[in-house]
Amino acid sequence: MIPKTKKIWVDGRFVDWEKAKVHILTHSLHYGGGVFEGIRAYETERGPAVFRLKEHLKRLFFSSSVLGMKIPFSQKEIEKAIIDLIKINKVKQCYIRPLVIFGYGVMGLYPKKAPINVIISLWPWKKYLGKNLKVKISKFIRIHPRSTVVEAKICGHYVNSILASIEAKKEGFDEALLLDYKGFIAEGPGENIFLVKNKKIFTPKKGSILPGITRDTVITIAKQKLNLKVEEKEITLRELKNADELFFAGTAVEISPIVQVERTIISNGKEGEVTKKIRELYQRIVSGKEPRYLKWLKFIQ
Repeated sequence: MIPKTKKIWVDGRFVDWEKAKVHILTHSLHYGGGVFEGIRAYETERGPAVFRLKEHLKRLFFSSSVLGMKIPFSQKEIEKAIIDLIKINKVKQCYIRPLVIFGYGVMGLYPKKAPINVIISLWPWKKYLGKNLKVKISKFIRIHPRSTVVEAKICGHYVNSILASIEAKKEGFDEALLLDYKGFIAEGPGENIFLVKNKKIFTPKKGSILPGITRDTVITIAKQKLNLKVEEKEITLRELKNADELFFAGTAVEISPIVQVERTIISNGKEGEVTKKIRELYQRIVSGKEPRYLKWLKFIQ
């Protein structure tokens, strides 16, 4: 169950957790035409700090624009709402979920006259997946890039992810891994994937994936701080299974080592050396212990 907090921000008002509700005929509930973000705030010596808040909100507004949703608040107003919500709920660290939906008022596939509702929730949430993951290659492929705008974080996209997750869990795996329409590695249901081979890092190139903010973080710190080479390319399943190391990266999962792909054992079934360095550096960054990357943290004063 989701741990309750005191308040949820709904269209400019702070509402009690139990009273934050929408009408059963809310448009996005029926058709999936909403957008969202997953953001984390971490405990630091200077108090709670939100990681890469501006980048997440920039993507939220981009995703909304893809669906023609004009958010009735500015990015600065949403940022302030998140900060105020953290203060009101008195959390030291949390997962933050801004959600923009077509609300109640019209039905049918053309939502232009539907009202736009903006909701921000947050709650304490541990790492989404565990460590040393076993993954299954899904029979479901990632959504074709000509069927949607893959760079947008649209609610309806995640039906694809749900199907893959159900399939993987049913067969005893921790998570799924989806291929793209050309048969190359794409991403997990809610995570980007990285491959390590001969101390060099590879990750699927943009085009059929959601280019995550944690993905960008990993690429940046691997190059800048760890002096590792990173290449974005089309990755085959054979290359994946021959990797020295594999890991998922995402806001919810953070950095999570993968030690098995179907029947193939990766890195002798343990977290690899490069993965460990990236995971530990990432944790230092989000905890405010790396001065070079303090610019990525929005401290809650």
